[in-house]
Amino acid sequence: MIYDYIIIGAGVAGLNAARLIPKDKKVLILCKMATWNCNTFWAQGGVASAVNENDIPLHISDTLNAGANYNNIKAVELLSQKSLETMKELIDSGMKFDLDEDGNLSFTKEAAHSTNRILHACGDATGRELHIFLLTHIFCELQTQAVVCDLLIKDDICYGVQYFTNKSSEQKKAFAHNIIVASGGFGSIYKYHTNSTANAGEMHGIFVEKNIALKDMEFTQFHPTVLKGTSFARKPLLSEALRGEGAYVVDDSNRRFLFDYHESGELAPRDIVSRSIYDYHKKTGSNIYLSFEKFEKNAFKKRFPNIYENLKDLGYSLPFEKVPISPAFHYSMGGVEVGLDTKVLGFKNLFAIGEVACFGLHGANRLASNSLLEGLVFSKICVDKSLEQNFKIDIENFDIKTENYIRNQEIDKDIKDSLRKIMWESAGIVRNKEDLKNALKKIDEYLLLHTGRLLKLRLLCAKDVLKASIKREKSLGAHFIKED
Repeated sequence: MIYDYIIIGAGVAGLNAARLIPKDKKVLILCKMATWNCNTFWAQGGVASAVNENDIPLHISDTLNAGANYNNIKAVELLSQKSLETMKELIDSGMKFDLDEDGNLSFTKEAAHSTNRILHACGDATGRELHIFLLTHIFCELQTQAVVCDLLIKDDICYGVQYFTNKSSEQKKAFAHNIIVASGGFGSIYKYHTNSTANAGEMHGIFVEKNIALKDMEFTQFHPTVLKGTSFARKPLLSEALRGEGAYVVDDSNRRFLFDYHESGELAPRDIVSRSIYDYHKKTGSNIYLSFEKFEKNAFKKRFPNIYENLKDLGYSLPFEKVPISPAFHYSMGGVEVGLDTKVLGFKNLFAIGEVACFGLHGANRLASNSLLEGLVFSKICVDKSLEQNFKIDIENFDIKTENYIRNQEIDKDIKDSLRKIMWESAGIVRNKEDLKNALKKIDEYLLLHTGRLLKLRLLCAKDVLKASIKREKSLGAHFIKED
């Protein structure tokens, strides 16, 4: 059977694309793990959107400022201009966002936004509620535990995918007229991150292997406020909205030191806040905390119910206690290079949307809560473009022999652990050329070993991040090079 669409990934971008594809089309969604194990599900803060027509220029300006004016301005304009109709369609279709006392949409503020324009659901569970909404509004085949290990490409056409099933080395192939990659980012190749463990950069590795251009891979965002002290790599996120509504970053003496670095303090762009916390801790040795002293308990529980309960389970009494924080990897601004129509450059029927794609929207540093909006806006553009061109593959033309891959090898675990440490220490919040070059040399050594397929793809992704970081010699946005 040939599908009309294969969608790789079941986050906001992939699911919304599936929701918008006409019901008479045959659609297959390949989900790497369980459906809930994705960044969308864990997103706390909300969805940024222009509040009205007058806010569009401000939203564009805020996005450009946060991105160090490295953004593709046409992409930024498209995102903001489409935001109003996108959110209206979503709400009209049944997605429920939080309302204020008068029954109007409740907008909140986050760092680097000049006004309140963040929609949220169930307080601090926006991603979960959006994910559940999208899952209940798709009517297509969805296969979990399906890990894509290759794209079936000949010339400028992608005929389908090859994927592992059920945590084994069993492999299947599936063919489609349209392939949409919506696999997310690569946070799991870092030692400390806020991402789903599914986000490990395998699709990026496939693109590297096939000489399909990746763009802006040096721009990796570190969230300033994640809970410190837990033993697992994926760190509990403390939403940007907390600082937007009055939480403070303080040192051991309860001093709000961020104003030493930026006039906006806690509300400076994420890259600045993360670097400031890193620098201050290194210079002073002080622990860093998030303080909630401005909040009243019942109001805090109502606005941030999940954060309240999660931290309560870890022994914290909010809002009366400060909690220790540190930055962790959060988001990749880079990805496979696509046009504004979401087509991968040079291909007829291969599309990419969401965090895995890059058309310069976020520039050198993503503005808070623009990512869910991006997934919603550009999934619609993707579906519209694919329907407009109505491309059909001829399976008889795909005569390339495919390889039967080995999923994992015994040596993989130790190398994976080493990879995460290497990336955190070399391509982290503050970088220097020598560390980046040494890291690249080590990755090249690992790539000579007989590793499993998935680790090889992660290593190729990491290599591209390191090469891009070495190539960009000057600091810009989230890419910060320490001068010798």
